[in-house]
Amino acid sequence: MAQAGYVYLNGDIVEAENAVVSVYDHGFLYGAGVFETFRAYQRRLFLFDAHMDRLFSGLRELGIRLQMNREQLREAVLRTLAANGLQDAYIRLSVTAGVAGLGLSAEDYTRPTVLVMAKEVPRFPDAMYEKGKRLLTVSIHRNTPEGHTRHKSHNFLNQVLAKRELGEQAEAEGLMLTREGYVAEGIVSNIFLIRSGRLFTPTLATGILPGVTRAFVLRLAGELGIPAEERDFRREALFAADEVFLTNSIQEIVPVCEIDGVTIGEGKRGPFTQRLQQAYRQHVQTGS
Repeated sequence: MAQAGYVYLNGDIVEAENAVVSVYDHGFLYGAGVFETFRAYQRRLFLFDAHMDRLFSGLRELGIRLQMNREQLREAVLRTLAANGLQDAYIRLSVTAGVAGLGLSAEDYTRPTVLVMAKEVPRFPDAMYEKGKRLLTVSIHRNTPEGHTRHKSHNFLNQVLAKRELGEQAEAEGLMLTREGYVAEGIVSNIFLIRSGRLFTPTLATGILPGVTRAFVLRLAGELGIPAEERDFRREALFAADEVFLTNSIQEIVPVCEIDGVTIGEGKRGPFTQRLQQAYRQHVQTGS
């Protein structure tokens, strides 16, 4: 299916349907690449530096020597927004290893591919932020990180399989557990629970992605005086929670009303989730 609009590819703005990547790119052949998804609000790139910190960390571990700095990447994103006439946008910035021929390489990659894609943010219904989503546990376990830490890499098969099991359910998210039965994360989200006024989220030891929005919510909790702790827990802890919510950079903070048929709290957004949502939106408005 032809894709409308424009993308940034290796320094140029090109029509999306004409953008091509070499079949010898190791991002295509072996998943050697990292990406970030984030939002623009009135052309302001929210939490951009935090996303770039994670991106460059992954590039260093993969040995991808990107010659662009974060300000040049920012300019590439803004060029992409301008080409598509977007103010508020869903952005994906990908950096792959680039062309290196067949076979794995132990050498650093010196000719990476840089791709920026952007689209209009879908209009999420108000009910999603008030009544929340359902969580459904999938049988696909969250796998362990490919390296020492979880990078947002092009190796996304674990989530692809989980999404196929969940199916197209816009009002639901898949809950992934570790093989030991601990709560890990959603297919495309991190997870939090509130119990007796305290905030909990799984540790990175469960193999979860160190989400940028996850880290920001922990910061917000500190600003609001909400005690927060990273701790491993099983699904039963979610059932007993007063509130549960999900985070990602596109949907922000989304309450969970039900998990595997069990109503959480009062079956709608709780007061702590609402406070965090309001604090998040305030930061979006001020650009901080």
